[in-house]
Amino acid sequence: MNDYPLVDQDPAPDRYGRLRVRAGDLSPADWLTRSELGALGTVAGVAAPGFAAYARILNPAELDERPVRWSTVAAAHGTRVTPVTRWHEVIGTDQDHVDRSDHGLPGVWDEHPGQGPTPPDVARALLPVLARHTGTPDRCWFGLWSGYGRWDWGRFATFGTPGREEVLLSGRLADAVSPVTLDEFAELPDLWWPQDRAWIVGGDVDLVSTYVGGSPELIADLLAAADLEAHPVSDGDRVG
Repeated sequence: MNDYPLVDQDPAPDRYGRLRVRAGDLSPADWLTRSELGALGTVAGVAAPGFAAYARILNPAELDERPVRWSTVAAAHGTRVTPVTRWHEVIGTDQDHVDRSDHGLPGVWDEHPGQGPTPPDVARALLPVLARHTGTPDRCWFGLWSGYGRWDWGRFATFGTPGREEVLLSGRLADAVSPVTLDEFAELPDLWWPQDRAWIVGGDVDLVSTYVGGSPELIADLLAAADLEAHPVSDGDRVG
């Protein structure tokens, strides 16, 4: 259900970009809802339990609309980035007093990492890596939180994940970023997985990171990807 209904919501589309919104049969998500879900606030709660390895992908900060790595910001602030470091720790402030209007550190960063599901540029960097590690890149499933306020998803069935109700979508992996064709600010799906369940991608409206579960080989490829700032994590690690 939509926890924050808005008076001026538009009717939800039948296609979210090039992804098809599934009106009835939610059985492709049964493996998520029937498994022992991870605890809320953990890697397995955002992605899914049971994978051999996991990675955390950091949403970049920005300087003059160009991406800036957390490690660069940390070096300037005299802090360090570990696999479970949160953004407020990088910039040396209290978690409850992060001012999103703060203009950062001149010459280093001027925009905080974007909160929400995987940013489009991060998603584009993920796509070729993920495609190499599934046999079904043209048959993928996606979950979109029904609480994003732009559209009214009430006519569609949802499936539950820890703390969220998700609308089910289907399409090709290559089309994961296509919702931005509807609106440049449209949220990408929170969850992505291929038909063969070789991996899962998980994000959330409250996070500045994306989490991926999969094989050790996939995680190694993500950690080595030049366009991603990634760290290995465990399924029980806290998220941020």
